[in-house]
Amino acid sequence: MKKKLILFTLFVVPIVAYLFFATGVHGFTHLPTVTPKVADFGDWRSTRNERISLNGKITILGFGGKDLLKNRGNLYNLQQKVYLRYHEFTDLQFVYLCPIGTEADAAQILEAMTATTDMSHWHFVFATPEEIQKFHSQLKLQGKLGPDFGTSHVYLLDKDRNLRGRTGEEYREGYNTFHPAELSNEMLDDFKVMLYEYRAAYKKNNNASPREI
Repeated sequence: MKKKLILFTLFVVPIVAYLFFATGVHGFTHLPTVTPKVADFGDWRSTRNERISLNGKITILGFGGKDLLKNRGNLYNLQQKVYLRYHEFTDLQFVYLCPIGTEADAAQILEAMTATTDMSHWHFVFATPEEIQKFHSQLKLQGKLGPDFGTSHVYLLDKDRNLRGRTGEEYREGYNTFHPAELSNEMLDDFKVMLYEYRAAYKKNNNASPREI
């Protein structure tokens, strides 16, 4: 009996702990919807002159603001803690919505990041301050944009343009890129839960490829 208990402790408990943390420390297998069916972007262009859509992609969405260079440390935190780990997934994109006039700053940041990493899944998209404010308002967030039309928070959107996060007592609508620990813990926990949802759906349909979510 003692041997069985020791074997159980050595082999079974670590496996259970791994499964628990692999699906998020809060134990969810489904990440709640905070705001359903947000609007897609308008006919706004990226630094690569592409029209970026929120449809059919898991999107990590940010608002860069007019002081993009001043706050570039936040973007580097996001790149290091999340992007480097998951950027090879074809169904994932990182999108920063920025005011028109910050194109040169965005291009400079993107160039610096590209020096060490493939940044093809990271986009800066540009709109007027009024369009950015309108888009942010329809997300129905408790947090507001700053006077520069930016925020240090980023948000998780699923492939159907639902804003995902935590509801109830654990309410969380976004993740502060100023704090690397928050990205490594709360954000990655929630992100893994959403990946688990899609992987489970693909597995059920026998339609998963190695680099799809």
